Amino acid sequence: MSETTTNTAVATASRSDLRNVAIVAHVDHGKTTLVDAMLKQTNSFAAHNHLEDRVMDSGDLEREKGITILAKNTTVAYNGPSSNGETITINVIDTPGHADFGGEVERGLSMVDGVVLLVDASEGPLPQTRFVLRKALAAHLPVILLVNKTDRPDARIEEVVHESMDLLLGLASDLADEVPDLDLDKILNVPVVYAAAKVGRASLEQPADGSAPDNEDLEPLFKAIVEHIPAPTYNPDGVLQAHVTNLDASPFLGRLALLRIYNGTLRKGQTVAWARANGELKNVKITELLATKALDRVPAESAGPGEIVAVAGIEEITIGETLTDVDNPQPLPLITVDDPAISMTIGINTSPLAGRVKGAKVTARQVKDRLDKELIGNVSIKVLPTERPDAWEVQGRGELALAILVEQMRREGFELTVGKPQVVTRTVDGKIHEPMEHMTIDVPEEYLGAVTQLMAARKGRMTNMSNHGTGWCRMEFIVPARGLIGFRTKFLTDTRGAGIAASISEGYEPWAGPIEYRTNGSMIADRAGVVTPFAMINLQERGSFFVRPTSEVYEGQIVGENSRADDMDVNITKEKKLTNMRAASSDTFENLTPPRDLTLEESLEFAREDECVEVTPESIRIRKLILDVNQRAKSARARAKS
Repeated sequence: MSETTTNTAVATASRSDLRNVAIVAHVDHGKTTLVDAMLKQTNSFAAHNHLEDRVMDSGDLEREKGITILAKNTTVAYNGPSSNGETITINVIDTPGHADFGGEVERGLSMVDGVVLLVDASEGPLPQTRFVLRKALAAHLPVILLVNKTDRPDARIEEVVHESMDLLLGLASDLADEVPDLDLDKILNVPVVYAAAKVGRASLEQPADGSAPDNEDLEPLFKAIVEHIPAPTYNPDGVLQAHVTNLDASPFLGRLALLRIYNGTLRKGQTVAWARANGELKNVKITELLATKALDRVPAESAGPGEIVAVAGIEEITIGETLTDVDNPQPLPLITVDDPAISMTIGINTSPLAGRVKGAKVTARQVKDRLDKELIGNVSIKVLPTERPDAWEVQGRGELALAILVEQMRREGFELTVGKPQVVTRTVDGKIHEPMEHMTIDVPEEYLGAVTQLMAARKGRMTNMSNHGTGWCRMEFIVPARGLIGFRTKFLTDTRGAGIAASISEGYEPWAGPIEYRTNGSMIADRAGVVTPFAMINLQERGSFFVRPTSEVYEGQIVGENSRADDMDVNITKEKKLTNMRAASSDTFENLTPPRDLTLEESLEFAREDECVEVTPESIRIRKLILDVNQRAKSARARAKS
């Protein structure tokens, strides 16, 4: 079970029957599909279990968007040829590939002893690959490189391996000053596994571009994990140390704390010392201990070093805290995460249509309680008070992370007013500095000029450009984070939906000056009422609409996008005058251009500084902060004067 080595300083032992590994990659490179294949091939499920695709993406939003948002763990019991006859428990952590959910990545890496870096055989390493890999190297975690999707028709396997090795070298040299004891030889001797996760195949031999590996199963990957990911080590004489790395909830047991045990043994019914984030120590009893088996949690009597378990019975426990020995408490350091870069104001719904949805949560107390609840499980956001008692400033890593929070609250029945995303600035040597992003863009060659022009308008500067000879170009830019607010919609329009863009934080630089986000103005309803097709037909030459006929609008609501730069107040509720004269032809509504249905992310991108988004369980509307047209004009004159 365990091997013991006596060191002059401290005796350490290792659990040879256990491996803790995180699968890290850029968005949509196949992490969750690979975990599916690992679970199926180790017969982790009963024969009668119905197994869905991407079984680890448990949330509705994760399934809809096809991305991992929360770091989750599963357990694979491996007893194949490389296990030497014993069953090896492999704890697999599926981490998000998006830098906006960096708090989840940092937590995931704190639970493991090594990482499988998954890279797409066509796209190669992308910004988020760099982000998660840098975190892994800084934590001294060994890496296995897995080139996935080798069966893609546009695969370029050998080049991708070279690019990945270059990335490893570049990151190692970047980190040399920060992490002085980095083992360069170990980093360069990274094992490479080739895989097609969708068909459940892996091989150590490089297949031809566009073909699946010759091996029938994932055995080479399991072999690489067993040989290259170190077994968890611990001090046999050490006191209990268990680190809280994640939180969950059970309808029967209340709050569950997910722990990685570093030393000692944790038992059901045991009394332990709970080292809180504020430095306080408190004795608590473990009422329930749960181990993970595949995707289910099963009751356990005890758990030893290196294991990842869940405990119940501690209602206020949060991420980063430690459970330790009562007589000799030795807390572990708290988990640290990068500072937030984007903020938005979230408050109660203040529009004239507030409270129309039956059962909606509309009070300030309900919104504040929900934001406080989010703080418990999400280490990468901050909630700050504003001048108004019914609105709060929420800071996070990126626009997507904050939009996901608002979307989850909307589905839970909240009515909210959400302000336009802003950047979180810093003052360095008396000058304002803003967060920058390292943006990587892949586009077909014909859109090169359009993208360069778009990035230049947003104060982006090109740092690198390469052409793989496939008709696609890769460009890298350093651009202010605020330049990317509202960028995605315009980018997809300019590249006819063919472009791929991803970014990662690149530190802070002096304020880059004003950025023009939107060249078109808004069409604003000048009165309350019901939208009529007659009014829409008369106005459709002036721009595009966001509302449908018969929907209710109020004064100050944005009903469309003007084709010109300035805002325009319109009467979209105008009805046709009825006379007793018979018309030669009836109104034809076939030529009415269909309106655009904006998603929450698109609405947040569209809104200007003087606009906000009204979010209810049934609809998403954009409105002016000041609804009254005369008050808006007065406020605009005052701004111009100042």
